Amino acid sequence: MMMNSLPHGFHALVIGASGTIGAAFVDLLGNSPRCASVQGLHRRSMPPIDFADEHSVAEAARVLGGSRRYHLIINAAGILHNEGMMPEKRLADLNYPQMQATFQANTFGPALVMRHFVPLLAGERAIMAMLSAKVGSIGDNRLGGWYSYRASKAALNMLVRTAAIEVARTRKDSVLVALHPGTVNSRLSQPFRGETIGRPAQDAAADMLRVIDALAPADSGSFRSYNGAELPW
Repeated sequence: MMMNSLPHGFHALVIGASGTIGAAFVDLLGNSPRCASVQGLHRRSMPPIDFADEHSVAEAARVLGGSRRYHLIINAAGILHNEGMMPEKRLADLNYPQMQATFQANTFGPALVMRHFVPLLAGERAIMAMLSAKVGSIGDNRLGGWYSYRASKAALNMLVRTAAIEVARTRKDSVLVALHPGTVNSRLSQPFRGETIGRPAQDAAADMLRVIDALAPADSGSFRSYNGAELPW
């Protein structure tokens, strides 16, 4: 990926770099001739970042902010399910622990990333992309189910939109965007036929980097699919 809209020798940061899509972003950016450095953060990186620990987000930004500014920051961290929970299909499935865990990973953590890492964006063209999901679209919701996941991504979209309005006042060349990666063959999607209907993470990451590369400041605060289409809120 050339990422021609960013300066030659740009610096990139990927949060959630231990996940399937995050690792693909790190790999593609690391092989880009225009990218001077790509830093990957996750729970076991140095510095570590853990959305269950508010202090770790602030501390990671403090440590990294002492050395450079970033032209591209991607948050690829999030949760759909784990060993102890699957997406709720019915109202009867709703419970506090699952809702709290889902919002912490998909909404609250990314909100703190915006709070602490927006100041680390370069003064010239810079982009912060938050991986969202089409199922977080209220206008596109026709199947129901997946209550916490849908709601957490819808809330993330609102946070991105709201932050973009604020950031535009002082950083005219910055872009904040919510990105839908599509169905990817990953740990997140495997229980839902992701290994058969999904595409490789490298393809998804490449698609999203192409969308990111084409975004103008006027696109800040938008909700985009991996093919560049604007998605309904």
